[in-house]
Amino acid sequence: MRLAVDARFTRTDHHDGISRYGASLIEAVARQADVVMLISDERQLGLLPDLPWVKINSPLSPAELFVAFRINRLGADAVFCPMQTMGSWGRKYPLILTLHDLIYYSNPTPPSFLPAAVRWLWRLYHLAYWPQRLLLDRADVVATISGTTRELMSRHRLTKRPVRIVANAPQEGAVPRDDAGAEASLLYMGSFMPYKNVETIIRGMEYLPDYTLHLLSRISDARRSELEALIPAGARVTFHNGVTDEEYDGLLRRTTALVTLSQAEGYGLPVIEAMAVGTPVVASDIPIFREVSGGAALLVDPEDPSAFADAVRQLGEPGRWQKASHAGVQRAADYSWAASADQLMDAAGEAVRLFPGRRRRR
Repeated sequence: MRLAVDARFTRTDHHDGISRYGASLIEAVARQADVVMLISDERQLGLLPDLPWVKINSPLSPAELFVAFRINRLGADAVFCPMQTMGSWGRKYPLILTLHDLIYYSNPTPPSFLPAAVRWLWRLYHLAYWPQRLLLDRADVVATISGTTRELMSRHRLTKRPVRIVANAPQEGAVPRDDAGAEASLLYMGSFMPYKNVETIIRGMEYLPDYTLHLLSRISDARRSELEALIPAGARVTFHNGVTDEEYDGLLRRTTALVTLSQAEGYGLPVIEAMAVGTPVVASDIPIFREVSGGAALLVDPEDPSAFADAVRQLGEPGRWQKASHAGVQRAADYSWAASADQLMDAAGEAVRLFPGRRRRR
């Protein structure tokens, strides 16, 4: 199968969640299909596998309305986009669009890196479900990354198209850490948007004076000031304002636990990344973390700082850290990019069968 994959959501400097998802999936599915990547900036190639590529317009450009006419000429058997916004008017190919989560319906603040006009449209778009339905129903098959999101899509009747899981996964080759123990530190990897609920983690440090909390991601000066004002007296909190993949891996292999008290997620990639190397996870007790962790994480009320601290202290009980570490490694083994590539190939095959123009193409 000749599969065109939209890689235009790949970052140019460092991966975010969507960027890593797309790049990892491309690398894995290229072992099964003839893949051509669609990019909009040649700097994206630094974070993508060495595969054939075609440069087209930015996904934020007005030209996106007509992008299908360019893609038609590639002769792809199917096209996969890791987002739901790809232009489709005039397409002559089977199409798979992806919806990762429904977070922005309850948490309408858009990503800060988007242009101001796009942020305004983002807020407007998420005021009702019907625009999402219009986008998703343009596809032949809709992909999502978790059973939790698929159930929410069904509940809100977001599409008439078949919804298939093409899961996220930890990076390949993760080797579990030594289970001898850990330093008295905690890691948070993720954005600082309000729904991430970093505030509760910081407040919980009042009860953990012997631990250092490392906040790893990049953060604006204004947001950092807001969070610094919440740090309890005597608590140890370090803002890294971004780390390399190597630094992240090193910290992850030394820490007591990765922590996240997010109020909503589509998947929560840092959770599975931590479990893959044997680092225990303390997370909010919400459906997606129940699904992804499969019972291996310590789940707590995301609005209770003391419950969060109690879970961290449990890891200091004899044998408890080692038990959580081993359970995480076993659970992470259920996810792999090879398995996700199989899921994508199944979805692509289904899209080909459902494509209204299939007979005409023959």
